[in-house]
Amino acid sequence: MILTVNNEQAGVRLDAFCAEAASISRSQAARLIEDGCVTVGGRSEAKKYAVREGDEVEITLPECKEPEAVAENIPLDVVYEDDYIIVINKPKGMVVHPAPGNYSGTLVNALLYHCRDSLSGIGGVMRPGIVHRIDKDTSGLLVVAKNDEAHASLSDDLKVHAVEREYRALVTGGFGEDSGTVNYPIGRHPVDRKKMAVLLGDENAREAITHYEVLERFGNISYLALKLETGRTHQIRVHMSYTGHALLGDEVYQKTKTQFEKKHPSLFRGQALHAIRLTLTHPKTKERMTFECELPAEFKKALEILKNEQN
Repeated sequence: MILTVNNEQAGVRLDAFCAEAASISRSQAARLIEDGCVTVGGRSEAKKYAVREGDEVEITLPECKEPEAVAENIPLDVVYEDDYIIVINKPKGMVVHPAPGNYSGTLVNALLYHCRDSLSGIGGVMRPGIVHRIDKDTSGLLVVAKNDEAHASLSDDLKVHAVEREYRALVTGGFGEDSGTVNYPIGRHPVDRKKMAVLLGDENAREAITHYEVLERFGNISYLALKLETGRTHQIRVHMSYTGHALLGDEVYQKTKTQFEKKHPSLFRGQALHAIRLTLTHPKTKERMTFECELPAEFKKALEILKNEQN
């Protein structure tokens, strides 16, 4: 990329200018300058160089080669497996696929060991077989494709909402109605890029629909069944928080902890959200299949305590 320094940018250090222009860190910009990937008017300058109005700064970003995920012998809770798909009950705390800061200990690392060469290649070397994801601190079911035929079929079904995903959650606040639908578009948070947000009237936001049913009420805490019609990043967490019902244990979207969470912190290491049921059409047989798994121990314990406190 070639950028011309304007009047407002004049006097800024070269590394700071490059960091802002390329949306990278100051240290990364400094390394690019040291490696000769930045020129000013065709010449190399030190990172401390103060850019001048009219300077033409050329930044060459090196190609980022994605590393291959490595197989690791990590135990998996396999709910179902055949030659086309494998359904996993993912534990809370496990990342689905490798990414910066999490290159080991992920579900993909475990799958590579368990399935050997039997995973779809459509997702690339870092996401083999991965058709959909659930958050690190969300537990429960997800399906993985073991070949490209299965991957393509499941991906198509997800696009037309033919894969049904049902969750259980503990949220703050009471509900006047026993069931309802949250229909607000979701996009990347305009300030905190690590978060998602409801963005009304934003053309970059995508349709997001969540259906909920109140299973039990415990004063200022409610136990919900939720079904996703769409599958946006952090969808349930964002929708519930936006409507005043943040998930218990959610360190990102919950503003204030309940007294119950403060009293039982060991039960809420991450959001109280579990993918309990998954229904899909088998990519080969076309049979409609439903898979279920139990709530994790911490979730069940929290429910038990809430019920005992109410009685």
